[in-house]
Formats: sequence, C-alpha cells, structure tokens
Amino acid sequence: MKKGKFLGSLGVVSATALTLVACGKSNNNSNEGAKKADKFPVETANKAAKQGGTIKVALESDTPFTGVFLDELQNDQPSADVSSPGQESLFDTDDNYKINDKGPATLKLDRKAKTATITIKKGVKWSDGKQVTAKDIEYAYEILANKATKSQRYSSQYAIIDGLEAYRDGKAKAISGIEMPDGENGLKVVIHCKELKPGMYNSGNGYLLESAAPYHYLKDIPFDKLESSDKVREKPLYFGPYRAQKVVRGQAVTWVPNKYYWRGKPKLDKIIIQVITTKSASQAIKSHKFDVARVVNSQWKEVKDTKKITFVAKVPLAYFYMAFKVGKWDNKTSKNVMNPKAKMSDKSLRQAMAYALNTDSVYKHYTDGLSFQVPTLIPEQFGDYFAKDNNGYSFNLKKANQILDKAGYKKKGKWRTTPEGKPLTINLLAKGNTPIDEPIVQNYIQQWAKAGLNVKLIGGRLSEFNSFYDKVQHDDPKVDVFLGGWMLSSEPSAEQLYGQGSIQNYSRFVTPENTKLLQEMDSQKAFNHQYRLDKFHEWQKYMNDQAYVVPTYNTYQIDAVNSELTGFSQKPSKMNNGHILWGNVAYAK
Repeated sequence: MKKGKFLGSLGVVSATALTLVACGKSNNNSNEGAKKADKFPVETANKAAKQGGTIKVALESDTPFTGVFLDELQNDQPSADVSSPGQESLFDTDDNYKINDKGPATLKLDRKAKTATITIKKGVKWSDGKQVTAKDIEYAYEILANKATKSQRYSSQYAIIDGLEAYRDGKAKAISGIEMPDGENGLKVVIHCKELKPGMYNSGNGYLLESAAPYHYLKDIPFDKLESSDKVREKPLYFGPYRAQKVVRGQAVTWVPNKYYWRGKPKLDKIIIQVITTKSASQAIKSHKFDVARVVNSQWKEVKDTKKITFVAKVPLAYFYMAFKVGKWDNKTSKNVMNPKAKMSDKSLRQAMAYALNTDSVYKHYTDGLSFQVPTLIPEQFGDYFAKDNNGYSFNLKKANQILDKAGYKKKGKWRTTPEGKPLTINLLAKGNTPIDEPIVQNYIQQWAKAGLNVKLIGGRLSEFNSFYDKVQHDDPKVDVFLGGWMLSSEPSAEQLYGQGSIQNYSRFVTPENTKLLQEMDSQKAFNHQYRLDKFHEWQKYMNDQAYVVPTYNTYQIDAVNSELTGFSQKPSKMNNGHILWGNVAYAK
C-alpha cells in the first residue's frame, strides 16, 4: 500500500524535493549525468556476508520526520524510509511486481468465488515474539476504514470488500467480508469481494492491504488516539528484520535485530538512521560519515569521484507534479467535491500555466542532467501502459499567452485579469528543501509573469514540509496551486490517487469522464490486457487535456553505499514494497 506517499527526503531527493521549475539555460552536457546514471548498478556486488557490524544511514531532510510507525496511517516518504528496517510487507514479488509465495504470507485469488485468501506463514512473529494472526490483518483494515483514525490512506477502492462501507459509516461493528475461518488467532483470512480486479495479482494494487497491525499491542488505544500514541510514535512493533530500540522523535531511529524474524537473524548488529541537512549531504558522503546516503543530485559533481563508495542507481516509480485545487474533501460522504466556481476551474488557465514552464531544460541544468521531464501520469516504467505518443506540456510560452488571450484573460498593465475583468492573483504553495529551491521557485514565478500571470507564494516564502503537507491534505482555502510529488505503487491503476473516493486526490477534481475511465481500467473487461491498455491510454490523454494535475519531472535516485557492504539491492524481487530489504544487507567477509 505504498501508492501516494508524499515525496520527501529519502523518497526521491533531487535538487528540488518538490516540483520547482526555473528559467535557465541548459548546459551543453545536460544529458551527461543521465547517461552515467544509466550505467550504474542496481545493487552492490554479491559477496559472502559476515555477522555483525553497525551501519549509519543518512536521511537527508531540512525538517524533522513525522515518525508515524504504522503503515495504515503513514503518509509521507520520510516516515516510510525511517521505518523500513522493521516494516515488511505481507507479500514478496518477482521483478515485475507480481505477488509470489515467498513472503510472510501467500495470496490466492478465486474470481468465481470473488475471494482473496491470505495465509500467514507459521513463525512470522512480531518483534515481541507473538505470532502474526488473522486478527492482525483484519485490524489493519479497521484502522484504515474507521473514520476516527482520519487515515489519509483510505480510498473508496477498498469498498470492493463486502461490509467495509457499512463499517466505515458506523452501521456495523465489524467488516462482514473479512472471514477468519480458523478464528482470530488462526493464520488464514478470506476476504469476500464484490468482484476481483485485474491488478490484484500485483503488489500495490490499491484494493488489498499488504500490511498487518499488532492487534494485541494496540487494541486498547482508541482509534482517534492511535496516530499520536507512544506505541505508534516511539515503541512500534514490526515483523520485519529489525526492531526499533530507540526513537529520537523527528531526528533518528536506532534499529537492532528482531530475534524472532521469520527469515532468520539478520546480519547487522545495528542500523542507525539519522536526519542530516541537505546542505551537508555531499560532505557526509565524501567523509564516509554514513554507510548509506542518498545523493542530492545537484551535488553530484562534488561526490562522483569519492573512493570506497558504490553508487547504486535507479529511476524510481515516482514523479513530481503541479496540481490545481478545485474542490474539497467531504468527510461525511468520503468523497471529493468539486467547486465549479474555484479560481482554477478554467481549463485554459491551467493549460497556460503548464505551457509556461521550461521544465526539462531547467531540471537538467540544475541537477547535472540527472532529472528529466515526465509527459504523463503513468510513468514509462509501466511498459505498454505508458502512452508514449503523449508529449505532455513541453515549454511553449507563446502558446501559453495565446491560450490566455483566447480565453479572455486580458492584460491590464503588467498582469492579466479574469475574463470578467477582475484582478487575478494565483496563490502558490511550494516546499523548500535545498539551498537552490528559493531561486528556482522565484524563477518559476517569473516564467508565469512572462505570461502575465500574477503568482505569489503563500506567506511570501517556501513552506516547511510538514506544514505543506498539512495545508494540502486539509484543503487550506488559500491554496490555488501546489507543487507535489508521489512515490507510486507498483500497479499502475490510478484510482487510488485520482478517484472520486480517494482522500489522496488532493486536487479534488471529479468529473464523470474521469470516474468512468478509472472504473473501466479496473473493470472485469480489463482482465483482457488490450482493453485495459486502451483505457489507460485514453485516461492519460484525457488527464493531459484537462490539466488538473500536470506531471513535471522525475529524477535518478542514486545511493552512495559503503563498498564494504553487500546485499543492498534496488531490484523489485529483492526489495520490501519499494524499500531496501535491510535483512539482506551485511558487511562482506
């Protein structure tokens, strides 16, 4: 269930940790870094591992991590990253993200019976020694669906499970579609669905959770107190390779082996994950202060020749984007509601703002060629689901001005007015993460000024990450447009991010056509691969035209890893739901 985590530091750090664009000339070698990154390995050399040792991992961030150590309530990438030594998915996958039987639990789908059967392996234990049970899986769904938790992970997709909506609406005390045939302490859960979906064979499908929550440990905490409780913030339980020994809120977590880990005792004695500022990232890498550190791409030239380091790289399943606020979330109905009178409800205005951005050249310039423009909301890594004939919004200032002229946004002095002749000021929410963000965002604003659009930063400055996140989630009325980023799940369905019933549809756009296309791409007809492809391509074309959310760029993710380490891999089959499987990492003999 990793779709839709806000990108933060370790998620995909680049020169700009949100979608920030600037005026600037691309240097002649703008693709040089990208070509180099393509040649980097996706894992460290496979060597014999030895027992013992401590590693330090840098979490590059200029703001504290929120530290919610419970997957069903976790919604930002820094928290997910700092949780990763303990947090483990129920299911393992192959390199194409298809769920297999090698993980802590197995999954069996029966289309005729409309059931998903999850069987936990005996010996999969929480870090206090208790076996993971059927109740722990049911409890995870309760945390997700109960309105008192205010989980941002909830989506109407989960209503495919019988009885889940009745539970969410307070009409039932339990989710009737979750059956535990061997009782709460058994190892089997049968989930009864209205129908099965084609994406359910893959991890990250958005219809089935891939997590469990320790019911025996958390059951006495009221749902509305769960997120703030010490058991979630300071003393979490996981069934992954490591357990949290010490949490310094917002700053550091020390992990030690989970002696009950079902795959066997992990090799390392200790993993310390510590927050450092982005300014100090390159020096930390060069001085070998950390054994694992994410390269800040704007600092690549400073670190590329560092000795005793293996640079491991990949293009992550992620993208950054510009989104326009056109509505709000209604908690009573659990639906997004559009406001037809919203300032950004005019498609022409949205399109013009997108065309005014010189995204590709600017990001290549500022990140030494390690970033690149993304044309659609379905990344190229999804193979034939990606609509390669979609060019997106390439920089075209002339076209931006023409669109605004035609739509009636007339210039009155320096700035354009609304078609009704009223002054137009557009309020921008953007986050600052590195020293170059401020000039980049100001240049961004200058780009819009060239089109006659008066865009101003909310509060007159860049927002701190947690404040940004709070304003976006809770539909701050001041926000007209915001610059965000997603870490995506490994199944391309877009319902969980852009559906009417998804809290994470932060733009709050809802149209009959969008709903229809999202439903069709996950329908029974979509078990036919070509039909599903056609619907994905239609949706990308539609979203590109409507421009409620405009993808901007992605960036190579490069980790600087101590060359004495082995088992550090970015291959999907060797990862844990998008994270390094720390149980495999060790010092080489």
